[in-house]
Amino acid sequence: MNKSELIDAIAASADIPKAIAGRALDAVIESVTGALQKGDSVVLVGFGTFAVKERAARTGRNPQTGNPLNIEAAKIPGFKAGKNLKDAVNEVSGKAKAAKRS
Repeated sequence: MNKSELIDAIAASADIPKAIAGRALDAVIESVTGALQKGDSVVLVGFGTFAVKERAARTGRNPQTGNPLNIEAAKIPGFKAGKNLKDAVNEVSGKAKAAKRS
């Protein structure tokens, strides 16, 4: 699902125009991004948690030459799925596996 398909799904589910659904989705994305930029986490109970993780500096290798190179420390956005999301995903995949077995 891409962004426009997500907007269509939000509009249909909430019975609102696509333009409003698009602005709402953009506002959510901007809010999550802003919170992560400040170093805050965003917790959506049952869905999951968006948080900034620290990645330590390390030595890597250039795949073409094999020469070592230094990779700097970085902050990266991360997502940890909540219980309800995990259960929903496993329920769907469990049904698909059961259907394949039949």
